[in-house]
Amino acid sequence: MTKTVVGAGSPNAQFVQAAGLFAQSMQRNSTLNRMVGKMPSSEGEVNQVLRKQTSTDMPIVRTVDLSRGKGDEVEFHFVQPVGAYPIMGSRMAEGKGTGISLDKARVRVNQARFPIDVGDTMTDIRSPVDFRKIGRPIAQSLMDAYQDQSMLVHLAGARGFHDNIEWRLPTADHADFAEMAINEVKAPTANRHFVADGDAIKPFTVVGGEIDLQTTDLLDMDIVDSVRTVIESIALPPPAIKIPGDKVAEDSPLRCLLVSPAQYHAFAQDPNFRQFQANALARASKAENHPLFLGEVGLWNGVLICKMPKPIRFYAGDTIRYCASKTSETESSCVVPAGFGTTHAVDRALLLGGQALAQAFASSRHGGMPFFWKEKGFDHDDKMELLIGAIQGLAKVRWLVDQGGGTKHFTDHGVFAIDTAVPIIGARQ
Repeated sequence: MTKTVVGAGSPNAQFVQAAGLFAQSMQRNSTLNRMVGKMPSSEGEVNQVLRKQTSTDMPIVRTVDLSRGKGDEVEFHFVQPVGAYPIMGSRMAEGKGTGISLDKARVRVNQARFPIDVGDTMTDIRSPVDFRKIGRPIAQSLMDAYQDQSMLVHLAGARGFHDNIEWRLPTADHADFAEMAINEVKAPTANRHFVADGDAIKPFTVVGGEIDLQTTDLLDMDIVDSVRTVIESIALPPPAIKIPGDKVAEDSPLRCLLVSPAQYHAFAQDPNFRQFQANALARASKAENHPLFLGEVGLWNGVLICKMPKPIRFYAGDTIRYCASKTSETESSCVVPAGFGTTHAVDRALLLGGQALAQAFASSRHGGMPFFWKEKGFDHDDKMELLIGAIQGLAKVRWLVDQGGGTKHFTDHGVFAIDTAVPIIGARQ
């Protein structure tokens, strides 16, 4: 009896392999990957998001609409906020309907590839390990790190200057940085950029060409309380995250604060930190134990604190880009005070709500999927390379939002940037 198989040389082999790779990458257990909503599965859900994209209730909105066969841009759709008052009593309501403004954003995609040299015939003979087998996990980890770090950089609006062998995205002064970032990395809008100021946060401020920040302006519980106060005080804050299955999502709005390892360490010094971790576990039980609650997280005052994989860091004398005006995307620059020396730096925390980042995928020629593997022999098949590739792009979700009275502000829709001081060990890395 003939079994259902995909044989060697089958025209479907590459497609099946690519589909498996795509699933593996999308399901990887990383903090940023947990912030992607689920794909729509019913007609009603599809109508809600208009296209084949993930839920807009999570920070990262992802589209895998592979039907687009031409061009290097993918289109996202978002519904702008509306303002209206009710029509009371017997007054005429007909013809007075509130208009719905549907905006769209285009995210450019590009191909990123990581080739791995797995040696030659004599390598196989001499080596105690099979380089071909270990090459795939290495390539996969490189691609996963590139994606996570690219997400972080676009959300932060800066690459920062922390740099070591673990980074897959170079600093902004690298000749190929713009090509690797694919879409422009935009500094935070003026209404979404804050700095720590003692026991509170305030709008990003520059004094004498330097960021207005002292080495004592660290992240602590008072800062988290201030963040919550700001959220509840301003118009159109980042929308709350609605985790699938969360029974109290409406009654107890939740947002996520991504913090650097150094910021997390400062936060964890609070004597009540164990209680904050217990709070996160309790909320997880109401949200079907969603993986966003896994790992080193704490919950306080409606803010879920999570550790980011790499810091967005600025050392003494480094340049920080910012937007001075709420009505312009023009970027200015300041520097970190020299007084920070080699003992302190500035790290950027990110408060995330829904629809903070758009991630687009396009189909490759290798099986029609966004991710693909290739293996190639050369020198008469004596030598071998394997390669992992992806066609994707990221862009922060930004709109020119009507604040009322005809005033429009450029607004990073789902993310706050909060710069704080952190103690560091020695000079820059």
